Parts: sequence; structure tokens; C-alpha cells
Amino acid sequence: MISKILVPSDGSKTAQRAAAYAVDLAKQLKASIVVLSVIDQRSLIAQTASLSQTARHTIEPIEDYLKEAAEEYAGEIKKLCDKSSVASTILIKKGHPVEVIVKEAKRSKANLIVMGSHGRSALSATFLGSVSYGVVHNDKSIPVLIVRG
Repeated sequence: MISKILVPSDGSKTAQRAAAYAVDLAKQLKASIVVLSVIDQRSLIAQTASLSQTARHTIEPIEDYLKEAAEEYAGEIKKLCDKSSVASTILIKKGHPVEVIVKEAKRSKANLIVMGSHGRSALSATFLGSVSYGVVHNDKSIPVLIVRG
């Protein structure tokens, strides 16, 4: 029986669509939702400059901005849950998205992960680092429902 659904979100339209699907499913099943947003620090550092060349005071405001953005789109999903009378919690974590999603699904004892996918091919996902592809192939113990964009 599904009693807890983990909904990872990056704020994209595809993630919002998956969240709406998860909320509807949770309402029907009388399940709760854990909204998870992961701030990928590796890409933050790689896109700005090398760690040795980047001043700490430069990285921190960017991290603060990313955290605020993550809280905002996770909050939108929480509002959707509240509107549908679905119990929900919000988690904002830092790390590699695939690893954090899998770890949090186990920690929170989720019975299902519902997430969006941009529909990239397996080859494209390998080179571009698709998070949904990584979650599906990383852990086989928790079912993953992929909602296409």
C-alpha cells in the first residue's frame, strides 16, 4: 500500500506536472507527500569557477539565491497539497540530486517516487546526466513513477 510519496522537484514545468499528478494520486490513496528539492553544489561550483579561484563570499549569495528559489517552488507544491487536503512536508537538501533523492526516499520510508522527465533518450541521459534516469537505475527497492513533460 502506498502511504508516502516522495516528489523531487527542480521547479521546471515537468516537475510541476509530476507534482500535480502525485498530489492527485496521494489524495485518492490518502497518502502523504514529501516534497524534496536538491541544490546541486557540484554544478554551482563548476559553472562559476574553480573552487581555488572562487571567493567564499561569491559562492554564498548564489547558494542563498538557489535555496530561496528551491523553497519557493517547493512551497508552490505544498500549497497544491494543502488545497487538496494532502499532508505534506518540504525538504531542501544539498548534494548530488540522484544520490540525495534515493537516500531521502529510504530515510523517509517513501513507498513511491513520482518525478518528471524531459524524455531524453538513454544515450542522451548518460551524457547529460538525467536525474530521473539516474534514480530509476540507481535503486530498485522503491518504485519510481515518471511523468513526461
